[in-house]
Amino acid sequence: MNIPASELALIGGSSTLSIEMPEDLNLDYVNIIEKDLTFTTPFGTSPAFKLLELTGAEGTRRVLTCRMHGWRSGVTRADASRQIFWVFKQAGVKRILVEGGVGAINHLLRTRDLVIAHDYMDFSVRKDVGLEAKHLLVMREALCPEMRRSLVKHLENHWKGRVFDRGIYVNTDGRHFESPAEVNLFKIAGGDIVGQSICPEVYLAREIGACYAGIYLVVNYAEGIVAPWRHEELADIFYNESCMLGGLMLEFLRDLPTRQDCTCPSLRKETLLKEVYHKEG
Repeated sequence: MNIPASELALIGGSSTLSIEMPEDLNLDYVNIIEKDLTFTTPFGTSPAFKLLELTGAEGTRRVLTCRMHGWRSGVTRADASRQIFWVFKQAGVKRILVEGGVGAINHLLRTRDLVIAHDYMDFSVRKDVGLEAKHLLVMREALCPEMRRSLVKHLENHWKGRVFDRGIYVNTDGRHFESPAEVNLFKIAGGDIVGQSICPEVYLAREIGACYAGIYLVVNYAEGIVAPWRHEELADIFYNESCMLGGLMLEFLRDLPTRQDCTCPSLRKETLLKEVYHKEG
């Protein structure tokens, strides 16, 4: 199956897992061109994608989307990420929007706050996850500053709660939550929110030369912060905020200016290691 061309991509996370995107939103500017698209990649069969068409002031544009970061039973999260971003590379994706539920490390945050993270810390063990060994990845401004600015402006005008224009995302391995001692370490290190999806996605986005930005919904307090999290509140947030957040993401992609005014594509450099290996060989 041929991979359709698309410059925009949307990766769904836990905050929209309870709904079908975009079917449950009933948006008149969204058309589903194709669904249940799976592709053979060097890292295994990809998760199912949908190809959407959004019509707005910026014209008609295509969005390639999949849900829950491609995670499936029997597939490692590293391979799931590689499958998704290999498909994005073939499709010519230039800008990627993601979402996910996170825990609050910063005690000033509250549940239902939105955080547009500006940086991250990787405490996962999935360090060597890439598509090729051709590039040196400069992780300065790993989360696109232009997309983030546009996101904050868009969300402040529409989200019913608080929106934070910066925050440090601490990435850990799942599927368990973190211990109070670990959360305290992350707090001392300067982390604001904790989750399990930004890495390796942020590395892979840089590797394919694409912009990457995320909307992170605070769904609970991390262990040892403010108050123990409650499963009932977690479920209430997941089930009752999904439609609003899903609609805001599609509106953002519909209205995102076509011009890419950022340095993201330039922060991928040709590796020098091949020259060293050649000389040593």
